[in-house]
Amino acid sequence: MMARILVTGGTGYIGSHTTVELMQAGYDVTIVDNLMNSNIDVLDGIAAIVGRRPDYENIDCLDYVALDKMFEKYADIVGIIHFAASKAVGESVEKPLLYYRNNLNSLINLLELMPVHKVKHIVFSSSCTVYG
Repeated sequence: MMARILVTGGTGYIGSHTTVELMQAGYDVTIVDNLMNSNIDVLDGIAAIVGRRPDYENIDCLDYVALDKMFEKYADIVGIIHFAASKAVGESVEKPLLYYRNNLNSLINLLELMPVHKVKHIVFSSSCTVYG
């Protein structure tokens, strides 16, 4: 196998498709997702396409301690693709602080843990909902 990639939000639409592509390219993938916007059955769909399931941890990226333990468990992670975020446009207008807190603090947790666990690469992705 190739290097291990962490995909946050990996059971969501974009994250699951990215996971399939990474696994088909030979990467090991660990998904971190709290299933707030998705379903655990997505892992079965990935396995049906690729022939094996990615590693999965039910973790909220706001949970610094849980993320730290996950990085210890998967010490071979070399990069992160960060898709985990709240994205409902209407709700984000009604509850902007909730969205700022979730979307920014989850990223900050990852950025703070990267040097601790010697992870040097991150891809931060937005979504089409930025267009309203």
